[in-house]
Amino acid sequence: MCAVLSARAVRVPTADADRLVAELRLAQVASTVLAFVAAAYLGSAALEPGVPGTSLDVALALGFVILAATASWWDPRAALTALSAGFVAHALVDLAHGPGGCRRRAALYVIGCAVHNLATAALCYLPILRR
Repeated sequence: MCAVLSARAVRVPTADADRLVAELRLAQVASTVLAFVAAAYLGSAALEPGVPGTSLDVALALGFVILAATASWWDPRAALTALSAGFVAHALVDLAHGPGGCRRRAALYVIGCAVHNLATAALCYLPILRR
C-alpha cells in the first residue's frame, strides 16, 4: 500500500493541491504501519518478560508508537521525513535483535524485517526527494 501511495504522490505535480493530499495519505498509512511494526516488539516483550533488554524494547516500541501517533498531525514533509527516520531506526533495532543480539531470532527473519523497514523508509522519503 505504501508503494502505491508513494507512486501516486510522486506522479502529482508539486504545485498541485492533490500532492498535499497524496502525501498526507502516505503519511497516515506509513504511521499505521510503523505503529503495527512497533507493537510486535510489545507483544514479544510480553511473551518473554525475563529476557535481558525487555525494558529497552518496550521503551523503544513506545517511542515508535508515539512517533506514529503524532506524525499524522504534522506537515506532510516533516511527517514523511520523521517516519522515514523512524523506519531506519527500527531497522537498526531489528539488526540489534539478530541471532547474536539480545533476543533469539532466525537470521532470515531479522534480515527480512530490516529490509522491510528500509524499503518503507525509502518509499516515505521518495516524494520528499521529488519536490
